[in-house]
Amino acid sequence: MTEPAAPAPSDPPPAGPSLFVSHASADAERAAALVTALEAAGCRVWWDGMLKGGESFQSSIETALDTVDAVVVLWSKAANDSHWVRDEAAVGRDRGRLVPLSLDGSLPPLGFRQLHVIDLSGWSGRGGGLDLAPVLAAITAVSGRAPASPAKRRVAGAAAAGTRGLDRRWLLGGGAVALAAAAGGWALLRPAAAQAGSIAVLPFRNLSGNRADDYFAEGLAEELRSTLALNQQLLVSGAASAGNFRDDQDDPRRIARALGVSSLLMGTVRKNGSAVRIAARLVDGRDALERWSQSFDRRMTDVLSVQADIATTVADALISTLSRDAGWQARRPGSTASTAAFDHYLRGRALYLASTGQAGDRAALAEYDAAIAADGRYAAAHAARATCLVALANNDASPASAERRRGQALAAARQAIALAPNMAEGHAALGYLLVSQLDLAGAREPYRRAMELGLGNAPILAACAEYLSRTNDVANARAAAERATLLDPLNPRVFSCRAEVELAAGAFPAARSAYAAALRLQPDMASVHSVLGDMALAEGDVAGAAREYGLEREPVSRLRSLAIIAARQQGRAAGEPYLAALMRDYGDAVHYQRAEVLAQWGDKAGALASLERALALRDAGLVLAAHAPMLAPLRGEPRFLAVLRAIGYPA
Repeated sequence: MTEPAAPAPSDPPPAGPSLFVSHASADAERAAALVTALEAAGCRVWWDGMLKGGESFQSSIETALDTVDAVVVLWSKAANDSHWVRDEAAVGRDRGRLVPLSLDGSLPPLGFRQLHVIDLSGWSGRGGGLDLAPVLAAITAVSGRAPASPAKRRVAGAAAAGTRGLDRRWLLGGGAVALAAAAGGWALLRPAAAQAGSIAVLPFRNLSGNRADDYFAEGLAEELRSTLALNQQLLVSGAASAGNFRDDQDDPRRIARALGVSSLLMGTVRKNGSAVRIAARLVDGRDALERWSQSFDRRMTDVLSVQADIATTVADALISTLSRDAGWQARRPGSTASTAAFDHYLRGRALYLASTGQAGDRAALAEYDAAIAADGRYAAAHAARATCLVALANNDASPASAERRRGQALAAARQAIALAPNMAEGHAALGYLLVSQLDLAGAREPYRRAMELGLGNAPILAACAEYLSRTNDVANARAAAERATLLDPLNPRVFSCRAEVELAAGAFPAARSAYAAALRLQPDMASVHSVLGDMALAEGDVAGAAREYGLEREPVSRLRSLAIIAARQQGRAAGEPYLAALMRDYGDAVHYQRAEVLAQWGDKAGALASLERALALRDAGLVLAAHAPMLAPLRGEPRFLAVLRAIGYPA
């Protein structure tokens, strides 16, 4: 076995993801060959072949496992019996960084089968024959970092000269972001000079003793997060990722490593009648030492001023030159000076994010209405109201009621933009509404503006990425999804977004890996198994499709999927009961899904008629039509192309 040659001392440091490769000793030769291939693709690889004489075996392994971007495990019969491999795989799994491969077709042991395993059993380990693309796609999905080609690695190394010691993720995303003109005027994200100041705002803890006040503590943290994210000198971790760490007994160093940040902002809130005490502390994620702490005692009517106090102090502590940045203020656009309006807004936000269905959305809408009643110029509340109305309209069984709500949403979004033109949420809400109205062309400018203003907001970047993918702008979609992952690396919604981008691009292996990451973070995510089944069926894997369809629990997706697979396995008659149940239970709301079923049954005329009916009913699902695997039999049909033109899909 020949150990891969180390880079010459004069070589620049590679810019790709760092990997730990775990394998059984019996598989060392194939492991070495894989390491060589991964390094050639631009990855930095740690494996036991790198241990020098006299070096502590255990401490070196533990250090590598705790710091790499991804843990690549080579499962085999020998590896399954290795306690070392299992322990190393467990660290990767628990960190959310596991990339499982199978060298001989063996399934991983129990406890490691929830992730898609990439099969390398057809590769001998010698010469060519290794398809590295799915492995690299899985590494990218798990780590949020794309491997660089050797040429790109040299460029990245030159750009990184003089930046050693900075958090490694800054080399990927950058704190300040330069905007380069792209096709159609979109801002294609490019890393700019690396800046110090990556931070996660953890959920503030409610110490009032009343769980009903949880919304206030967590909402205050989210407002601080949004305010800090406006400063492009800061890289602020997203809410979903930070929300995984609610116990301040956790080791700050472990939290910082998991989120890829250098600092943590932690806090507590104690409400007592009309008084509130807010305590905040800034912790260095490298050594867990406290850099700053302060308590603020205020009356509830003055609580909004505390946000600006904390945001300014934290930013000053992170960036010494902030005082010379005249373009940033510690108060985000669209905010309010009314404590009552702010309180109703936070209640509405908590209800909407809880995703409890239409009843919860209606309750959220009532809170947003109350916020606007308290302050009619509260732009953030108008934007949130617009988004909530669109969600209600999209699930409204009455077409007339849905149209009325969309009209109200349009007015709310336009009001938000008029009140706060530089607030990303208003533009994003307008884009969301226009897409739901099947106006893809009209949504382009609002989403472009939302992306320009929302570079620090992972949910907005994810929404923009999905829109771009649906309009065939793959390069910008990938750029937006990559930055969203950088900001919120533990958010299942972000990985689902990455998967949709890759699905639209026809990159099934990358989409599959991203969906696997999303399911690892949120196992009950709706409709994902149906899409995984669609990709398998499109590739001719009928058994794999049946397996995935059987795991789907969302009712509409499940009935539609079972209608497709039953007909494929046993003939159309076997699928008819599922399609009949779908139409009986959901009627006009599922003509898009009916079109997918009929297209797979070979009934092109029926499928096209259903799509045209969905268009007449303004079914928002049509925005997926251009890239839906199950509608592939209709590609090129004049009536299908006419539907795409009608919703503004680019020619």
